[in-house]
Amino acid sequence: MFAAEFAIIFVGLDYTTASRAVVFLYCSPFIVAIGTHFLVPSERLGPWQAVGLVCAFAGIVIAFGDGFLGGAAKGASWVGDTMLLLGGIIWGATTVTVRVWLAGISANKILFYQLAVSAILLPPLSLIVGEPGFTSPTALGFALLAWQIVIVAFATYLGWFWLITRYPAAKLSAFSFLAPLFGLLFGAVLLGEPVSPTLIAAMALVAFGIWLVSRRTPSLSPEESATAGDPSLSG
Repeated sequence: MFAAEFAIIFVGLDYTTASRAVVFLYCSPFIVAIGTHFLVPSERLGPWQAVGLVCAFAGIVIAFGDGFLGGAAKGASWVGDTMLLLGGIIWGATTVTVRVWLAGISANKILFYQLAVSAILLPPLSLIVGEPGFTSPTALGFALLAWQIVIVAFATYLGWFWLITRYPAAKLSAFSFLAPLFGLLFGAVLLGEPVSPTLIAAMALVAFGIWLVSRRTPSLSPEESATAGDPSLSG
């Protein structure tokens, strides 16, 4: 699932724009929320938490509205949109799988198996789709490759899998809505891109949505809430 997700995403990006792609990709928290709602009784979402997810996703749509209006790739952008949507569904399904069936396995083992299988499957897929490879190595290229290996593929995923085996996956996934917004902020800082009022409004909407999703369910006692957030106590 991990390898398929990234293969679909990287190929799909050839057929659509990044701003459109990220909106479809970030359907993942909805898949997580729906999956854990039915499969993990302690992680059922209340009405206000569902509203929070909708608010957070609406913030993403607003932030990338320019991409929807005029940034679609020419030709067959619907192909890329569909592939990114599928990648987001697989991402969410992977999170649910780890949370529901692999919670007893250590995060480092989960990450190792995912990367090991990807290391076997993705190079042949790269050749099949005609990627040119790392043909002109530069210092910047090696730096970016090191960033992907050490920070992205190792540190952040290890931390992520550790978190989702210990805390409610649906609530954690809501924070993933911040990733594309931070991308816009880094673009403003590093590339000099303007931060528009639309972006500020979107970030406020995302923050409000995350607050709704993450707040304690009123119907639970403190002891019940602690048990719901810790799979080792949930029986």
